[in-house]
Amino acid sequence: MSKEILVIGGAGFIGSHLVDKLLEKNHVVTVYDSLESQVHGNISTPPPYLSENIKFIKDDIRNQKELLKSLEDIEVIVNLAAMVGVGQSMYQIDKYVDINVLGTARLLDLLVNKPNDVRKVIVASSMSTYGEGAYLCEDCGEVNPELRKTPQLERGDWEMNCPICGKKAKPIPTDENKPQDCTSIYALTKKEQEKMSLLVGETYGINTTALRLFNVYGSRQSLSNPYTGVCAIFSSSLLCGNPPTIFEDGEQTRDFIHINDICQSFLLSMEKPLAKNEIFNVGAGKPISILNVAKKLAEYINPQIKPIITNQFRPGDIRHCVSDISKISSKLGFNPEYSFDDGMKELIQWVRLQEGKIEDKSSLALKELKNKGLLK
Repeated sequence: MSKEILVIGGAGFIGSHLVDKLLEKNHVVTVYDSLESQVHGNISTPPPYLSENIKFIKDDIRNQKELLKSLEDIEVIVNLAAMVGVGQSMYQIDKYVDINVLGTARLLDLLVNKPNDVRKVIVASSMSTYGEGAYLCEDCGEVNPELRKTPQLERGDWEMNCPICGKKAKPIPTDENKPQDCTSIYALTKKEQEKMSLLVGETYGINTTALRLFNVYGSRQSLSNPYTGVCAIFSSSLLCGNPPTIFEDGEQTRDFIHINDICQSFLLSMEKPLAKNEIFNVGAGKPISILNVAKKLAEYINPQIKPIITNQFRPGDIRHCVSDISKISSKLGFNPEYSFDDGMKELIQWVRLQEGKIEDKSSLALKELKNKGLLK
């Protein structure tokens, strides 16, 4: 059945793909987006990849007056509005908290205090709220180590130690029951977005789902934003003839999930009754090292360039985090369809079309991190 759906942040990477999928299912879609310059550049109209078969509202989620107007006849809200950048969030604290937390608070305030037809809210949370992933110690069992301390990292001792016996611990898939141990302002704001949305949903009977997204990649990812998305950052450098810069030894692992599989999780969350008031990991469930990502991108984009492993580190960075997706698979029938190789091919086809249109801003971001004491 066709629904009236509001996608806040719908002009961005994830949002625009989700809009396409919603339109394919004959839903009526409104996109509300501020067109943040760090993501979109200096534009005043929607990016060309955003479908024209929508209603578009250019405004900020913190503007309650305009946000209220956008809620007319809306049945489902997807909240993707957020500043995204782990390192940057540690020195643009006011901006990240203001947009991510206050923006969500203003949306929720309208839902409980103004007449509306909203019956479903899906909020995009993040794997970053976990901090380090889950680990297994051969002697102590499953453990949740704290962040690595600076002296350990200065020695080049990159792997995680058991917090009980001190032996090296092995990374294992992280499920939704792992305690959230935020290691950045960005992660903390995503945790608050998630918890506020679920609390209000439970209290007022609004069917709410929080999706903890792991490392999303694919076409339309902003190549102009040097603060988020390692695939985009590396691609931008390679397109401009520069080597990707890798921290630590490059063997740290993440869980990379293609944008089309992310869209699947949002659609299932909207359609399946078992998604009500639940939290789900959304990932591929497979560890990929950062060095392998850089090598794969270089192979396809600019094989003459080799990644640089700096052995530098960012205090607060995690070593390993890979999703356990058994909950969303069993409850909603989620099944990632894109292998990493197939997904990268789709990404690279799009990246090639951006050649000559972008500049590599990664060195600027590294300089800022260094100046703020966030890169050692």
